[in-house]
Amino acid sequence: MIATQEFDTIARLIRTHAAQAPGRTALVDAADSLDWGSLDALMDRVAASLQRDGLRAGDAIAICASSSVNYAAVFLGALRAGVAVAPLAPGSTPASLARMIEDAGARLLFVDAMAAEAIGPAAPGAIARIALDASDAGTALGGWLMPAGTRPAEVELQPSSPFNIIYSSGTTGEPKGIVQGHGMRWAHVRRGAKYEYGPETVTLLSTPLYSNTTLVVFFPTIAFGGCVVLMPKFDAAAYLKLAERKRVTHTMLVPVQYQRLMARPDFDAHDLSSFRFKFSTSAPFNAALKADVLARWPGGLIEFYGMTEGGGTCILEAHLHPDKLHTVGQPAEGSDIRLVDESGREVPVGEAGEVVGHSAGMMVGYHRQPAKTREVEWFDATGKRFIRTGDVGRFDADGFLTLFDRKKDMIISGGFNIYPSDLETVVRSHPAVADVAVVGVPSEQWGETPVAFVVRREGDVTDTDTLLQWTNAQLGKTQRLARLNLIDELPRSAIGKVLKRELREREIR
Repeated sequence: MIATQEFDTIARLIRTHAAQAPGRTALVDAADSLDWGSLDALMDRVAASLQRDGLRAGDAIAICASSSVNYAAVFLGALRAGVAVAPLAPGSTPASLARMIEDAGARLLFVDAMAAEAIGPAAPGAIARIALDASDAGTALGGWLMPAGTRPAEVELQPSSPFNIIYSSGTTGEPKGIVQGHGMRWAHVRRGAKYEYGPETVTLLSTPLYSNTTLVVFFPTIAFGGCVVLMPKFDAAAYLKLAERKRVTHTMLVPVQYQRLMARPDFDAHDLSSFRFKFSTSAPFNAALKADVLARWPGGLIEFYGMTEGGGTCILEAHLHPDKLHTVGQPAEGSDIRLVDESGREVPVGEAGEVVGHSAGMMVGYHRQPAKTREVEWFDATGKRFIRTGDVGRFDADGFLTLFDRKKDMIISGGFNIYPSDLETVVRSHPAVADVAVVGVPSEQWGETPVAFVVRREGDVTDTDTLLQWTNAQLGKTQRLARLNLIDELPRSAIGKVLKRELREREIR
């Protein structure tokens, strides 16, 4: 039924699940769990407490904490009150967190001990803090909540009503608040029918709840009445044990997590036969790793390509298209994906261009930043609105999209366009290499020149010069690396994106 509904709210669906199966488990973390009846009642108390404190539909709260049952319940309870949620990364700098809290217009801040320490005194002083854990980070959640049995006033929501404000990762600059509407989240839920979500679903999530990566699987699981198991911190060995013990059916992992799991010598000793679907998004997922997952891990493998801003999605059903693992798949149903050149003109089929997309799941805009919103919009000849991704790609004859690189990451050296991903593929093929990132740095002679940062496999002693000479022997003259640096670990965001800006800064300091 969900798949055919034009619009509904996740909060209302939870009420239905609570009525039908109040004792079935909905949320689990390392220390706690909630069944559907308890979750529904707690959401009512959260919603009523927000309304008591004067928050109305369209207002916002901020949550800055590790993933937990209480985090999820507060997020869902806010939605029942029509209050938008700004989930913030505790790993951000205190100054950045303060700016995000202020930008969101958050009326309340929900934290745990770790996040409170990260925020420090930099957060706006007038905002009240509520502690999601048993710490003294703020007013105790239990003391803040209205009494058990309290019901909130009903709120009427539209597809355009703000659902959450997701702040961009900041891998390319100052984070921007991406306002997503209830309609966008409902589009993700409707898509979930295809991936066998239901009351028997057990979804294991080890990526943080402040990330859109996590939420695109979290909300469909909840909407279809499944159980979400929250793992606050990813550890490959612990993940495999938990997946086996909980008989997990669905999961979302970023490529670096797949890499660490598949590299474990005991991976094949675990019984993962309960899996139906595994998902990935957020960062490049190389074809060889996808092939390894398909060969050794039961269940389908789905890669989503898109942006938190929305504007269209490509989906690769890797288990159905093993010959297309180098691509990110085909445009999803309802997504209009096109390629445009530097002048904003659509490119002919077979040529590369910047990926732009349109769908029902597009952000309303960047919060309080209309100029930034206009920068990422592209309109076709009919006035149809698209969102620019900043990625460069090309469609093949079968309509599958191959990505080359972020437009901003493309290196222009001596007038030639160099895609770092091409160079990374070559370097990664050396048996000594576990991980690699290539960035462009200023060059007086060429304008820009490529530099590689390489993580060697454990125990390998291949030296820098050997790797550099081997790599350049495989590359064309205009592609050759100027330098190759050995590094213990690539800097990554919490969802696995390589922080290339940090690498550039390290190189030019």
